[in-house]
Amino acid sequence: MNIDLALVILRAVVGLLLAGHGTQKLFGWFGGHGISGHAGFMEQLKLRPAVFWAYANALAESLGGLFLALGLLTPLAAAALIGSMLVAIIKVHWSKGLWNTQGGYEFPLVLATAAFAVGLAGPGIYSLDYAWRLALPEPQTYLAALVAMILVVGAALLLSAQPAERWQRQSR
Repeated sequence: MNIDLALVILRAVVGLLLAGHGTQKLFGWFGGHGISGHAGFMEQLKLRPAVFWAYANALAESLGGLFLALGLLTPLAAAALIGSMLVAIIKVHWSKGLWNTQGGYEFPLVLATAAFAVGLAGPGIYSLDYAWRLALPEPQTYLAALVAMILVVGAALLLSAQPAERWQRQSR
């Protein structure tokens, strides 16, 4: 019983914080810049096409965070959040070192680790997965979702290495 209570607290805090972070990007809520501002940031990171990656990131955090908090499709939600945090670590924070005080990757690493732990443990009994008997095959679903997220992150990073002119030609 204590493990299930701990899981719901962890899911709620991490999930709702990430959902809020995603809605900053998606809708401009909570002092965010909205999708156009986030697309501009994606362009600065050389993630192209920037609008696609802005929506992918904002939706992964918004829906992934909400689903994690609710314990709904938990392995998929955890994998989406891990993918988002990996891109943030690699593209935004890595060059600044570990510690958050220097803009480093400390905080996104903690969030990714928490999502990873919930994905491994499962949502617990205080979840919609449990209430609705949504038992995705474990650990196969989680491992497949993690592999898919790693591929998506890899694609984002590889595509970010492409020259901007390529994306400008394709968008005309």
